[in-house]
Parts: sequence; structure tokens; C-alpha cells
Amino acid sequence: MHKHEHHEHRGHSRQPDRESAPLSNRRRLAWVFALTAFYMIAEVVGGFLSNSLALLSDAGHMLTDVASIALAMFALWFSSRPATSKKTYGYLRLEILAALANGVTLVVISLLISYEAWQRLKTPQTVQGFEVTVIAIGGLVVNAISAYLLHSASSANLNMRGAFLHVISDMLGSVGAIIAGVFIWQFGWTITDPIISVLMCLLIIFSSWQLIRESLNILLEGTPSHINIQAVIEAMMQVRGVLNVHDLHIWTINSGNDALSAHVAIEENASYKGTLESLQTALRSKFNIGHVTIQIELLDENEPSKLYQIIGKSASELHH
Repeated sequence: MHKHEHHEHRGHSRQPDRESAPLSNRRRLAWVFALTAFYMIAEVVGGFLSNSLALLSDAGHMLTDVASIALAMFALWFSSRPATSKKTYGYLRLEILAALANGVTLVVISLLISYEAWQRLKTPQTVQGFEVTVIAIGGLVVNAISAYLLHSASSANLNMRGAFLHVISDMLGSVGAIIAGVFIWQFGWTITDPIISVLMCLLIIFSSWQLIRESLNILLEGTPSHINIQAVIEAMMQVRGVLNVHDLHIWTINSGNDALSAHVAIEENASYKGTLESLQTALRSKFNIGHVTIQIELLDENEPSKLYQIIGKSASELHH
């Protein structure tokens, strides 16, 4: 059997963008870090003075924000280190590990706050509603600025999305604290404080689950959620000269950097170079997969089992 292997990386023309993006993201994170750390201290002081769980929970989320943003900044810096003979992909996966850590932290903090809220439902405590409202409004403004700084980078980078979700969770906490503060201030309904805290925690857990699931999928080398593997096979089979696609694997190295490897059987008179170029073009244009490793094969007449077409088979059969 004749074989030819080709391995293509992303084009050099895109390298400047890949280098400048982390620098821009680090600047955004630095500003958010400074804003969050400053107002976190104000909310901790205000929460203790007013005895508000909603305000302290918001400050607690801000504390996790400070840690998560610091982790995100470290991951961006460390992941930019060059690849070595022992780390052939470099340290790109640190971004995904940071995103996973941020998602898990949000869930743990929310569960702890929910437990404290349950204790307060059983034993209500006096809360200074006016002070809560004023401080929470300030927190909302700070979080809104931070969310604006991170929003544009959150869609393309899972690590940045983790930091963005922390800020959004703080915004929800600030809104909840404002609502609780107004009800306590105007009507004396102290029970509003723990109830609002629990509702905010449930929303935060819900939003964090997607981040955790995506991070785990990448770490487990799962097929990227935005890619339909059946559509990839069909696109490859449409390339002229391709007879069969097998041993297909698609995974994510880090955010926005998907990779593919496959064995492709071609017609005996088909051009190796032409077929490879057509496959790479199709995968890049239709699925934005730029890191491609394809092994070209001629079908072996002594192995009729390889003469099947993969189209129509389940994803679990792709590994056989």
C-alpha cells in the first residue's frame, strides 16, 4: 500500500493577529482586575456594616473574580510560551484549565452562599436596606464597565469567557442586592435578602455549567460542539478522487484552534497533492479547521473491509 502523509499548520499570514490578541486580552483583564479588586473591598466593608448577605455574596463573587481574572491573566501569559520537544503543543491548554477552574469555582461559591441563605431563612437577621442599595448600585456600575471590556473577547476564547461569566455573575448579584436592599429599605422585608441570594446563585450555576461542559469536552479530546462530524465527512467525500474516509478525529487544541486527522483512500489515478490541497481548502473554508493531518492511501484489494463508505454510520464507528 502506498502512503503519503501531510501535516499543515495555520498560515503565517494570521500569526500577527494571534500574537496581538493575547496582549489585548491581557490589557482588558488588567483593567477589570483593578476595578474589581477596588470595589470588592468596598462591598466587603459595606456588607459587614449593613449585615447584608446579598451584599456579602456579591463581594464573595467579586473575590472569586479577582482570583479568576488573575488566573486568566496567568494562563494567557503562560500559554504564549513556545512549544518544546516535550510540550509539542506548548502550553495552550492552560487557557482551558483556567476556564474549567473558573466554572467550578462559581458553582462552589454559589452553593456555599445558598447554604448560608438557608440558615438565614430559618433565623432572619436585621439588614440595613438603604446602605445595601447604595453600595450595590456602585457594584453594578463597576461590573457593567468590566463586562463591556470583556464582552468582545469572550466569544472566541474560553478562558476569557470564564472571566466574563464571573463578571456577569457579579452583575446578577448586584442587581439582586439592589432589589433586596430596596424591599428591605421600603418595606422591611428582610427575608428578601436570602431569597434573592438563592435565586442569583441558581442563575450563576446554570450559566457556569456550559463553561464547565465545554472545558471538559476539550480536555477529553471531544469533537468541538460547533462542528457536525457527519457534515465534515460528507464535505471530504465530495472532493474529487476521494473514495473513503476513516480513522477520523476532530478535537480542539485551545479556543479557536481546531485540529483534524484522518486516513483518506483515493482513486489510483488521483493526484496526491491536488487531493490534499482540495481537502485542506474544504476543511478550512467550511469548518475553519486549519490544523490538518491527512494520510493518503490507495485501497488495498486484500482488505475489503476498508471499501465501505462511512457516510451514514454513527460517530462511534469512526474509530474502527
